[in-house]
Amino acid sequence: MELIEYVALRRPKWVQLERLLDLAERDGLKKLSLEDARTLSKLYRSASSDLLWVRSRAGAADVSGYLNDLVGRAYALTYPGKKVRLKDITRFLTHGFPDLMSAEWRAVVASFLVFWGGFGFGWVGMMFDPEAAPYLVPEQHLKMDPVKRAAEEAKSEGASTGSQAAFASFLFTHNIQVAFLAFALGITAGIGTVIMLFANGVLLGALAWVYASKGMLGWFWAWILPHGIPEITAICIAGAAGFLLARGLVAPKGLARRVALRREAITAVKLLLGTLALFVLAGLIEGSISQIHPPRLSITFKITFALLVGAGVYAYLWSALLRRGAIEAAESPSALTP
Repeated sequence: MELIEYVALRRPKWVQLERLLDLAERDGLKKLSLEDARTLSKLYRSASSDLLWVRSRAGAADVSGYLNDLVGRAYALTYPGKKVRLKDITRFLTHGFPDLMSAEWRAVVASFLVFWGGFGFGWVGMMFDPEAAPYLVPEQHLKMDPVKRAAEEAKSEGASTGSQAAFASFLFTHNIQVAFLAFALGITAGIGTVIMLFANGVLLGALAWVYASKGMLGWFWAWILPHGIPEITAICIAGAAGFLLARGLVAPKGLARRVALRREAITAVKLLLGTLALFVLAGLIEGSISQIHPPRLSITFKITFALLVGAGVYAYLWSALLRRGAIEAAESPSALTP
């Protein structure tokens, strides 16, 4: 059959489908009568077949584009997908994310061990070879004397509210990039993720030694810990998400690697998304409390604040384990005995 004849024969059905789509898009599928809904479904399948036929013919770009639009609209109405609601987000943050942390605690612990292993390497490396500073200490801190910095911070009046907000926004964006990179490098069988976590730990450990060598370790932790606890925790969780990708590649458990990777990726992405709340918290603190140094805020106050934040963060992250422990205690024979 020639294209012109085919179009002339099928056009009435396309026009009818277009009319039903206009009606459904305006009023919603639920407003269609049962007969119209059945007709729309039938015409959708028919138009899909027509699209395949037309695409196989040369010189049918216009007709193909028209049918592709019709089929796309019908697909969007028929398979709209699940809308993300505030209730779903809240449920994930309050229960889903902690449940994932509980289920994948081994990957999380491994990530923390790599990071803090890097911290130890940076500290010991600087202790035995201070000349290695250009390789271990973050570049912006190489020429910065900790004692002079603390003295200058004590004299300054602090950044304005606008500057703090801009700084918090920058840090949030930067830390998200670090986390996503640690996650994405899981595709290298986890090797890239290990390097990323270890390298960040080395930088922190080396910098900590620099401040400790000048007798400024308390000042250093008062600067780092308020935002560092949620920030480092989030980065390590992102690293754990990368390890899940690596697990799909290295240990597919009898599945095809493609299938195992897809399955692990779903869990890994959820774990990664859960870190966003921690990064928001870290960015807000780093753009404010962390940048207010003694004497305006004492070392004791800032470290106490950091410990309270840390206690809240970890109580939240491991709340699933606490819930599970409470349930097991309630269901134990001793608890049931009068």
